[in-house]
Amino acid sequence: MPRFPPGLQFLLRHSLTALVPAMVVWFLLRFLVFQSLHIEHWGVHVVLVLITLLSVPSTHAIRIIYRNARAQRAAEGAGAVLPPRLDGRLLGNRDLLQERLEKFKNGYMGEGLWDKVDALGHLHSIEIFWNRMYMTDDANVLKTILATKFTQFEKGVTYREMLHSVFGSGVFNVDGDLWKFHRSMTRLYFSRDRISHFALFNVHADTAISKMKERLRAGHAVDFQDLIQRYTLDSATEFLLGTCVHSLKSPLSLPHSHNDPTAALQPPHPLDADARFSEAIMSAQRVLATRLRLGGVWHLKEFFHDRSAEHMRVIDEFMRPILEEAIAKRRASEAQGKETVDEDRGTLLDHLVQLTDDPVLLHDETLNILIAGRDTTASTLTFVVYLMCLNPNAFKRLRQEVLETCGPTEMPTFDGVKKMKYLRAVINETLRLYPVVPFNLRVATRDTTIPNPKSPAGPPVFVPANTPVAYSAFMLHRRKDYWGPDALSFDPDRWLDERLNKYFAPNPFIFLPFNAGPRICLGQQFAYNEISFFLIRLIQNVSDVQLDLSAQPPESRPPPEWAGAEGQKGVEKIMPRCLLTLYLEGGLWVRMTEAETGSCLSTDTKHG
Repeated sequence: MPRFPPGLQFLLRHSLTALVPAMVVWFLLRFLVFQSLHIEHWGVHVVLVLITLLSVPSTHAIRIIYRNARAQRAAEGAGAVLPPRLDGRLLGNRDLLQERLEKFKNGYMGEGLWDKVDALGHLHSIEIFWNRMYMTDDANVLKTILATKFTQFEKGVTYREMLHSVFGSGVFNVDGDLWKFHRSMTRLYFSRDRISHFALFNVHADTAISKMKERLRAGHAVDFQDLIQRYTLDSATEFLLGTCVHSLKSPLSLPHSHNDPTAALQPPHPLDADARFSEAIMSAQRVLATRLRLGGVWHLKEFFHDRSAEHMRVIDEFMRPILEEAIAKRRASEAQGKETVDEDRGTLLDHLVQLTDDPVLLHDETLNILIAGRDTTASTLTFVVYLMCLNPNAFKRLRQEVLETCGPTEMPTFDGVKKMKYLRAVINETLRLYPVVPFNLRVATRDTTIPNPKSPAGPPVFVPANTPVAYSAFMLHRRKDYWGPDALSFDPDRWLDERLNKYFAPNPFIFLPFNAGPRICLGQQFAYNEISFFLIRLIQNVSDVQLDLSAQPPESRPPPEWAGAEGQKGVEKIMPRCLLTLYLEGGLWVRMTEAETGSCLSTDTKHG
């Protein structure tokens, strides 16, 4: 843990940068005036102080001018050009930062700075308080930074510092050789034999569906987003740690009280350790999301206190005994000369403790994968069901495929899931419109170049060392020149008809829901399997899904001016939001009709 709060660290670091030149100016002036010219007057002291104070912003301005001039010369030397620049009206582009934060709070996804990227040629630079950043949604640029020039771009020091208090030195928050080490630790674990652990999915899916049915039969709407976040947390903790948090044991959320009078009468349910762990993960991610929106000045928002610290204490307290038990188990087995783990049945933690007994490394690695695995599956399942509510014909077609392939009660199999083309099309179309991580970035490790979207046959664009390049899968996935004139609308058939070969097949980098290149998500197939499995089990149990908008909190409803907008924005019924990953503001309150074939729940499920 840091010795000082983030704001004080930031102030100390930047004060030294600013004060050293000022001190040099002060001593040089004193020597010139008092030692060489022998001038003694109180007014001289005032002038010296003023000149010294002015030297601080002057030095900063000189650095910026030099940096920009150097970039221009280096670009010309490389036969490249600099990208268009987005400028605001106020000093330091403070108005652009304000717009960014306001749109993040009240606007639609991608509005604010990102909706300028099209007009500026799909690649531009912006400086917030003179911190330079590039922004792009161009497939060729993304192919370059994520794949062909992978070694020239990394997460970067600033990004790692933002996330370090939560992600530590886990695989998603390190670069270079340390990233290779972490990647090698987990790569072998995610094999087909492991990712098809459908029996484990089935236990938690049955529990979730049973809890949902209980709530529906009592006449309440169900927050599917809350339900599925619990399901994925239970599945992930058991799959990865061997310890299920049983978050589905806690009572489900009740609808907004203005719609359901009984909700206001329910006493608050005290949070147990498992529920506190789940809530702490969400809260820690909210802190990180705010930091990412503020950029390089996030420290000032947390001047005296690291806002993730209290949430991490809860997470650490939950994980510590699990990690200690796994390490002790390994050491005891080694002392007895026994095989320490069954590679076919062991968890990720069992696998990792064979490679290291460093509790910090184990903590960071397991937490990284736990958060990523939970968020990917929960976000995608939430938006699939949301889109099924908005598109009932798609739901009917999907249900028909499920029943024809698996029947009303049969548990899905790996091979059965592969046969379900429309199911995969629905999932892919959901990930296209609502990618789990809609915004991301890489930082140039050296002076380099990237393709020029405005002039593909012309000179490339120069990227100075240490420049962040932000990219948006959300914007990329909705470009009409990549996906056709209906790019803004939901249509799973684009993955089945001639459009697949026309748009996606020639340029796979237009679809990046799991990133790309050497850092492509290791758990991609695990996510597809778990998403597919739960959807099949859900559809076997319900014949109809509908939004209950009266149960949504009022603040989660889109503003009236969204109505009639082109594509998904015009038909949104709930506001999509983003922390590190996408979610629906206020939850996803639904009502479902049970299938007439009766319960499809497994008889061996132990319900909490």
